[in-house]
Amino acid sequence: MDALLPFLVVFAVLAAVLGSFTWLASHIRRRGPAGGAMSSALASFEEGFRITAHEAHHEIRAQTQRKAPLLSPDDTWQRPRPAA
Repeated sequence: MDALLPFLVVFAVLAAVLGSFTWLASHIRRRGPAGGAMSSALASFEEGFRITAHEAHHEIRAQTQRKAPLLSPDDTWQRPRPAA
């Protein structure tokens, strides 16, 4: 029985770690992808060490905020019909 004790301890620690990761994953899913602090920490990391990723992130955010121009209802231009 004394020979199995180290294996049982390792198994218990592994189960506790996996259980805490499972709880953490469910907690993160409920709160969203990341909290405000995590988002700002990752943004500062990307700005400092991965400048191209940071610039691409800002460009993608700018593209999602842009809106396509709407056609004017006063525009009377119509496509010419082909001759029959």
